[in-house]
Order: sequence, then structure tokens, then C-alpha cells
Amino acid sequence: MGSTSSTLLKIPNVEELVQETGFSPAHIIRLYDRFKVLDKEGRGHLCPQDFGAIKELAMNPIRDRIISAFFSPGKETVDFNTFVRILAHFRPVDKDRPKDPNSPEPINSRSNKLKFAFQLYDQDKDGKISRDELLKVSSFFILLSSHKLNMTDSRLIDRFSGTC
Repeated sequence: MGSTSSTLLKIPNVEELVQETGFSPAHIIRLYDRFKVLDKEGRGHLCPQDFGAIKELAMNPIRDRIISAFFSPGKETVDFNTFVRILAHFRPVDKDRPKDPNSPEPINSRSNKLKFAFQLYDQDKDGKISRDELLKVSSFFILLSSHKLNMTDSRLIDRFSGTC
């Protein structure tokens, strides 16, 4: 238990992170350990290239979009607190969490999850998902499925885009 307490002391604003994200202190510690593994050089922040070490992400067809979600426009690094806040979008909605009218909406609320997902599709950040943006992301998923169905890529794209 002593190591848990000492690790929590190393994490800035840990109480705030627990409150904002809904992650337990134990989960925050696991994320902190993962962050340190990704931060091989011990800089205290991650760059987009650091995410290459995540094997599950390497297989994801929207990998680049997920990685870019961690970085604000013009920023090339992400600190631990921002890392945890972004990951909170992937947590299940906590239906049992008490709602405090004076607190901001949880990061993993349905509406915040929807906004986050929308940003993954809206690549030009114009507040709209164009047909091309939708087709690009959707075609990744369709192509993955097509390999299981043995359909040709062009035929599948044509069917999806309505040109057949």
C-alpha cells in the first residue's frame, strides 16, 4: 500500500483527475505506469511517435485519427493529465455516478463521448462531417470486413458509396 500512496503523490492533481474522469486511484496509477513506459526518454510528455509502441493501436484503421485526438492544434506533446482525460472518453458511461448540479458533466458522459467521436470524423475541424470524411473512415471499416467476406475492395466501396 505504501508504494500506491507514493505513486499517487507523484501525480499532479490526482484528486481532480479521479473526480473528472471517474477513474479509480488504482486505475490512475496503472495509466501513470503505462504513460511512463510510453515516455521512454522520461521527458514527462508524449509525442505522436510515442504512441507507436501501443500494439493494439497499430492494428486500428483509424489509428492516426485516434492519436491526433490527444493533441490540440499546434501542440506536439501531451502531458499525463491530458492523456488521462482523453482516455476517459473510452470509459463506459458511469450510470451509477451521482450527478452534482454544480459539477461539470463527466468526460465520459454520452454527450461528451459523442462530441469526441464526431471530432474523430471531422478531420478539417469545420464542425461538419463531409461525405468524403465519412467515406474515408467508413471505408477503413468496410475494407476490414471485406477481407472476412472475400469481396473486392472496389466493389465494396462502390456499394457503400451508392455508385453501384
